[in-house]
Amino acid sequence: MNAPEPSLKTQHKDLASRFPTAYTILFLLIIFVAALTWVIPAGKYERIMNESVGREVAVPGTYQQVEANPQGFVDVMLAPTAGFYDPDSYAANAIDVALFVLFLGGFLGVMNATGAIDTGIRSAMRHLKGHEIWMIPILMTLFALGGTTYGMAEETLAFYAILIPVMIAAGYDAVTGVATILIGAGIGVIGSTINPFATVIAANAADIPFTDGLMLRLVMLVGGLIICAAYVMRYAKRVQADPSRSVVAKQREAHRQVFLQGHEDDFKDTRLTRTQMLVLVIFALTFIVMIWGVSSQGWWMASMGALFLGSAIVIGILARLGEKQLTGSFVDGARDLLGVALVVGLARGIVVIMEQGMIADTILHSAESSLGGLPQLAFIHVMFWIEAGMSLFVPSSSGLAVLSMPILAPLGDFASVGRDLVVTAYQAANGLVNLINPTFAVVIGGLAIGRVSYDRWLVFIWPLLLILTLFVSLILSIGVFL
Repeated sequence: MNAPEPSLKTQHKDLASRFPTAYTILFLLIIFVAALTWVIPAGKYERIMNESVGREVAVPGTYQQVEANPQGFVDVMLAPTAGFYDPDSYAANAIDVALFVLFLGGFLGVMNATGAIDTGIRSAMRHLKGHEIWMIPILMTLFALGGTTYGMAEETLAFYAILIPVMIAAGYDAVTGVATILIGAGIGVIGSTINPFATVIAANAADIPFTDGLMLRLVMLVGGLIICAAYVMRYAKRVQADPSRSVVAKQREAHRQVFLQGHEDDFKDTRLTRTQMLVLVIFALTFIVMIWGVSSQGWWMASMGALFLGSAIVIGILARLGEKQLTGSFVDGARDLLGVALVVGLARGIVVIMEQGMIADTILHSAESSLGGLPQLAFIHVMFWIEAGMSLFVPSSSGLAVLSMPILAPLGDFASVGRDLVVTAYQAANGLVNLINPTFAVVIGGLAIGRVSYDRWLVFIWPLLLILTLFVSLILSIGVFL
């Protein structure tokens, strides 16, 4: 007699028992970094205001040890709160990102209440029958353009709930949807060309024009995009042919029920109403306006949150949801992403502990000391791995640029390595690590929305990480001799 099929609840319990949740991983990292503040000496560089960067930057050669400030039990307990805002000064940390996530969830909740997304997905799949695989390179290219031009990261959280149902309906899995977004935008950051939050800030901090090294970074972008798109397409085809080969095969039915809401067999007879078409137009315009605002108007989380709130109200009125259903749907949608918002604060709490313990500059000084006297090839590759290691603790591309470039970029002069190549090594390392970085809220948040556990994501992406690391190393090696 065959054993009965496990229930969805049992599948989720089985998955959860194998690997800690994102919350546990991040809290353990907070404890780990706090422990480092008892071991690593505290130290600081002098800092001066750099007008071109718009921030204070470290002055090379000014490092000195200072009185230690090891982080204890109370600091660890306060870290998640401090990740949102400074409890003493009330200065904002990641509270803006968390609120944006909640407004985004409310917006998606209203959209789901209209039925437009569900119906639109089924209609699109009906028209794409047999050609679904080409969605992957097209969408990855679009996300890569966002990554290379303005560092698209937190903004991608808006797309997971939209794209994952499309991928599952096409016969792929949730990982395919997550990979299309996360890796697409990620390879754009790895090959940043005019990204103001990475390339421009880093180049200014290194005292060079941001256009220096542009062609090499363009080669990295195009080559990396081809590699990533081919990898994800190959995986998607394999899953479509044999669902048991999915890295989340045990969650297949649970994912279909959650993301397709039990309507996966209704694609043939689906038609959008005029109201739903209008709602989808407003939906698309919202993202177009968001991209325009971020890339050219200096918008950030508060402005984007206001945009999604306003769009949710407009959509609710057009769809005639009524006041109670509109507000109820918005609150329910925000509730669905509450866990993601909490993850954002936990991830930022790690950085807070490191800053309060004053060990970031000590780690940077150690890196500065280790690079002295190295030959060209060794210098650029050690630089890459130093930046990769620092990215684990400073996932922010702009934060890492301001912290490391004023100190490390000038060292390239002594090794006869161009500062532009140092900038390229920095941004490639930061972008690569941020494909898996557990301290990066975009990674943990995207996986949470896609209901993909962190260990399953590592199983999927580790071969691609190896390939990309070799590819980036080759590009950097070529750059030394150009």
